[in-house]
Amino acid sequence: MSDVHDFDIFAKGIKSETGQKKKVLITETVLRDAHQSLMATRMRTEDMLDIAAKMDEVGYYSLEMWGGATFDAAMRFLEEDPWERLRALRRVVKKTKLQMLLRGQNLVGYKHYPDDVVREFVKRAVGNGLDIIRIFDALNDLRNMEVAADQVKKEGAHLQLSICYTISPVHTLESFVELALKMKDMGADSICIKDMAGLLSPVAAYRLVRAIKDRCDLPLQVHTHYTSGMGSMAYLAAVLAGADIIDCAISPFAMGTSQPPTESLVAALKDSIYDTEIELQELVPIANYFKEIRNKYKDLVVGLTGVDINVLIYQIPGGMYSNLVSQLKEQNALDKLDLVLKEVPQVRREMGYPPLVTPTSQIVGTQATLNVLVGKRWHIVPNEVKMYFLGYYGRPPAPVDPEVAKRVIGDEKPIECRPGEILPPGLEEARKAIEPWILQPEDVLSYALFPNVAKDFLIKKFARTLKRDVGFEEPIEGVAYPV
Repeated sequence: MSDVHDFDIFAKGIKSETGQKKKVLITETVLRDAHQSLMATRMRTEDMLDIAAKMDEVGYYSLEMWGGATFDAAMRFLEEDPWERLRALRRVVKKTKLQMLLRGQNLVGYKHYPDDVVREFVKRAVGNGLDIIRIFDALNDLRNMEVAADQVKKEGAHLQLSICYTISPVHTLESFVELALKMKDMGADSICIKDMAGLLSPVAAYRLVRAIKDRCDLPLQVHTHYTSGMGSMAYLAAVLAGADIIDCAISPFAMGTSQPPTESLVAALKDSIYDTEIELQELVPIANYFKEIRNKYKDLVVGLTGVDINVLIYQIPGGMYSNLVSQLKEQNALDKLDLVLKEVPQVRREMGYPPLVTPTSQIVGTQATLNVLVGKRWHIVPNEVKMYFLGYYGRPPAPVDPEVAKRVIGDEKPIECRPGEILPPGLEEARKAIEPWILQPEDVLSYALFPNVAKDFLIKKFARTLKRDVGFEEPIEGVAYPV
């Protein structure tokens, strides 16, 4: 057995086991997850376009710039078309891959959508310029990923399937490895360990990456948040264990509930066999630019700036913690925060240990809050919780508590099939509903995903187009303008 250890290889710059350098690649998240985590997804497209060309020259592996909450936030808060953002960035970014986050059968929404909507969305996303689609499911239920994954392969894009990392008695090292192997069988081109809460410790990162790389010969990417303060340490450990790609955010939009800083990881790996080959001086103008952008949006920056120990004690992602605080403030019950935080792990156990990520974090958090505010556990149950127990979100990682299930759904039997199978097609209905205001095929998808938000947005967009092209004035509220 060799007495040369991984850190010897890293620190001394000696040859790896293969005798070659192992360049680590970086995905930059500032155009998607970083501003979603720190300022509620409010960055405008124009602020991305002004720096995109410089970012394209850095040598990033990819730019994550679409998906997650960016889709509805663009229409809901910014009066922007998310499809045009994708096309605009694609026109500027010529060398670097563009990447998105897709919530499996949920796409970019908060519920399951019909299979025809899923397939058409993937088709249009790739057609408008995406190179890599990262797919995850909140329950790690592969059935909820298979339709989107199949369409990604048909469109010829890079399919990255994600493991939602969490900690529980059923989320073992072996279970994660088996999940990775099944993802490979589904046609994954790469695999991502998605640590949405910042729970991944250096030791856990090393063990998990090494275990997956020993059994699965696909590129492995690691994604974490800095909430617990362990992000950069976890990345270094993951790199030493064989991780190929890490997600980072340029420093003005890093740390807190965002990702570890790009510059720090580039500097940390410099002159090692894992050198990213990105030059720090190339990152300086990008960092300076985003300092100005952060200042521009300073009133919207709500993300944690330090370390939140609650994520380690209660395994609650930063965004979920903020939502709990907001809910309790609305009810004038912020004094009950500690009780709610303690209730979350118990609710999660009774619901079969779902990873806490959209939408399960909202479902679990709301139920925990109700249990505390009402003063009687499981007395008031939202419809989303009932649908969860009935299997409409997928298969829980572990069996749900039978006594709690009895209280929630009575004698109703959970479905056994893939939830998407029982949804009727949705595209044609959406097309008919929004037909007078369709300006592009993608408008039908926008409506199918977010009918209330998209209808208002598309009517206004249609009116602006008429005014620009033929001199029509802004529409009177309630009046439908013909095509």
